[in-house]
Amino acid sequence: MPVTTADAALLVFTACNTARILAYLPQIVKISRDRQGAAAISYTTWTLFGVSHLSTVAYAVLVVDDWRMATVFAGNTLCCVLIVTLTVWKRQDYARRRAQECSVPYPRAFPDRR
Repeated sequence: MPVTTADAALLVFTACNTARILAYLPQIVKISRDRQGAAAISYTTWTLFGVSHLSTVAYAVLVVDDWRMATVFAGNTLCCVLIVTLTVWKRQDYARRRAQECSVPYPRAFPDRR
């Protein structure tokens, strides 16, 4: 059975979007190792990516009835949610640590001796 242009396009589309799930891993690792609150991560960008992927899941299920496409984009959505969630956690952790550092008084070099 010959491969049609549409079949080839679907194959490339599926392969690229499946590979994209793996491409999220370096970002996830970088955020998890960050000690400065993941300041370089944009909530807006990653949330928009996630909502975009989620809308593609809805389209795949409701319009074209393509569960393979829906699964791939559900994976992309989950990765975006993980990135935003990790960023929230890292920023809260960083803020908590900064607050603790600021609330602990430093020992005085020359204590009063009265």
